[in-house]
Amino acid sequence: MSATKLLSAGAAALVLAIPAIATAQSTPAAAVDVFIGTGGDGHTFPGATRPFGMVQLSPDTQVRPFRQSYPWAAGYRYDDDSILGFSHTHFSGSGHSDLGDVLLMPYSAETKWEPGYPERPFSGYRSRFSHKEERAEPGYYAVRLSDNDVNVELTASERVGLHRYRYAKGAEAKVMLDLRASIYDYAAKNLWSRLRVRDSTLITGMRETRGWAAGRQLYFAIQFSHPLTARSLRNMERDVEYKGFAGPATQTVVEGKALVGALEFGVPADGQLQVKVAISGVSEDGAIANLAEMPGWDFDAERAKASAAWNEALGAVTIEAGPEMRKMAYTALYHSMLAPSLFMDRDGRYRGPDNQVHQANGFRYHSTFSLWDTYRALHPLLTLIQPEQRNVDFVRSLVESQKHSPYGILPVWAFHGLETWCMIGYHAVPVIADAYMKGLKGFDAEEALKAMTASAEYGPYGGLQHYMKLGYVPIDLEPEAASKTVEYAFDDWTIARMAEKMGKKDIAARYYQRAQNYRNSFDVKTGFLRAKKSDGSFREPFNPVQSNFGSDYTEGSAWQYSWYMPHDNAGLIKMLGGDAGLQNKIDQVFDAKVDDNVYAHMEDISGLIGHYAHGNEPSHHVAYLYNYAGAPWKTQQRLTQVVASQYNATPAGLSGNDDLGQMSAWLAFTALGFYPVAPGSNEYVIGRPFLDKAVMNLPNGKRFTIRAVGLSKENIYISGVTLNGKPLAQTYLRHEQITAGGELVFTMSSQPNKDWGQATNARPYTQTAY
Repeated sequence: MSATKLLSAGAAALVLAIPAIATAQSTPAAAVDVFIGTGGDGHTFPGATRPFGMVQLSPDTQVRPFRQSYPWAAGYRYDDDSILGFSHTHFSGSGHSDLGDVLLMPYSAETKWEPGYPERPFSGYRSRFSHKEERAEPGYYAVRLSDNDVNVELTASERVGLHRYRYAKGAEAKVMLDLRASIYDYAAKNLWSRLRVRDSTLITGMRETRGWAAGRQLYFAIQFSHPLTARSLRNMERDVEYKGFAGPATQTVVEGKALVGALEFGVPADGQLQVKVAISGVSEDGAIANLAEMPGWDFDAERAKASAAWNEALGAVTIEAGPEMRKMAYTALYHSMLAPSLFMDRDGRYRGPDNQVHQANGFRYHSTFSLWDTYRALHPLLTLIQPEQRNVDFVRSLVESQKHSPYGILPVWAFHGLETWCMIGYHAVPVIADAYMKGLKGFDAEEALKAMTASAEYGPYGGLQHYMKLGYVPIDLEPEAASKTVEYAFDDWTIARMAEKMGKKDIAARYYQRAQNYRNSFDVKTGFLRAKKSDGSFREPFNPVQSNFGSDYTEGSAWQYSWYMPHDNAGLIKMLGGDAGLQNKIDQVFDAKVDDNVYAHMEDISGLIGHYAHGNEPSHHVAYLYNYAGAPWKTQQRLTQVVASQYNATPAGLSGNDDLGQMSAWLAFTALGFYPVAPGSNEYVIGRPFLDKAVMNLPNGKRFTIRAVGLSKENIYISGVTLNGKPLAQTYLRHEQITAGGELVFTMSSQPNKDWGQATNARPYTQTAY
């Protein structure tokens, strides 16, 4: 459904129309369809937030126990037909679930204390809805709850979510507040919670959970535009021996593990109730102070501010393309600006990985770092198009987290300040190194490098003690050993790059040597990356399609992981016997006839074209590898195949988890015509453009224009390229060639130019020589 379609009047005569803000359809925000990715395996949410906002306010259609929660990792799924309520924290596109904090649900009939079941929504306080009566755009969401007969609108500032409920004429305004509700739900997840009635218009509270990140504390302050006329606060726990006297339902403070509040406001004269919810990782008082971020009750003004913030952020790139591609490209940019998310109070305080409160000085603390995914394209995209201070905030957040880590290492996969230990690698390292190599100032490079080497030399983590001793991770001592070996090697190379630029020759030499460790797990006889045992032998038997959780590879097989040495593709070419060897292998990856059952047991191996799995990150650079083997025309061909089959402008328009923006960042880069195969190299490998014209409005005030002359469905190949009017022989762009401003012109053709890019001096960087 188009995000610009107006909400219908609905079946009931009393339904109040939800107003639209007059916005030119040519604006970037108007081109976004926030429903892309909310179906299929995309796991995105359609709700209201600001760029990188702390509050991400969105409807939840189901919350399920962990083993059933995968399809509802974002709380909302497009093919559901009932809404449980509206909560204030969400992940966008994650493969794991959590959050869904502070759930509110407006209603006007009798109070039902349980949410009910999706197949029987009338059994609880949930309500059915129709997509015909649903609307969303960046910073705004609206829906009519048909069972509850309430129109809901949501918008947000960075730390505050604003609800506007429109009740039927003469109906009582009621709100259910459920602190039990949680994405990634299970019986013992809530360790403790509290509700405190401060006065007739203000309720505060907290919740501590044991979910994906243990001991997560979140505080909130809820302010109402009308005073409470009645309330009932309940602890719904069955096992309450410790509790003693329950107290009256009208008590002002209630604590427990399963708190629910039924809140009543009488019949508002205008039929409306507005609710503000501020969150804090620090304290209830911190949440109250955060409410000051949104003074007054002018919903339309706040919605306009959110829209303006998104237009400014999305305006980093001005896009000209056909309607569907323009929508897909701007939506990809939108999804790339949801994380890392702010996690700091207005006074600069935040809760760190040690679960203690710290003070940010000179930067804004962010969390939600899905680094195994996002170091590849998301962070390079943000480094290129976001203001310098925002990228400084990201880097300093990582370095400060290392200081406060109980283990003394950088985040691996962190949210709300806490570590989850999800995935592999020490991929905060390439994020920092890539930013430094591209000239980012505003952080202490010496301090950052120490944090990077501390992470790379922390022996207890992920088999690093064996990696440092043997030059590879042994499979008999550590799972997913083959993947860890090559990912550690890449991370090591980025440390070497940064150390070299800083003049740290000894550190650079040591890590450049470690960067070659990928060779120790590559079997030149079979032409595949393989897991090796501690005695130096490869594990037998070997099957390149084998994949299982905790086996030789991380969410993949040898067919997906054997081409992961992005810093040294010349080395890969030599191990495969030359240019033709690499081309043939990548051809086999894409052209293989793979039975549907081969990877069916691995939900993360999705978006398959042969063995190429675009729905998961290890494949994201693979189509660009032809450039390193002198055949960029094949890259152009494969990218056409990938974009056509893996992306579209429907709710199921992402072939895999968006992974906090990585899938979207891949499309954003690829649509422009280039991609950062090796973050830290300062190069972007040229693919092919998918946009007629794009203007990158760079943070330094310069403009870099990209034009595709003759681009069409048939004209998918590059016949020639010019940069600032001069022919471009190289099949890559240097970072400084973009940031200097200028014009890149692709001339497109239906026939490949097989001569362009053949010469080794035209190929992208690799650590060793071609």
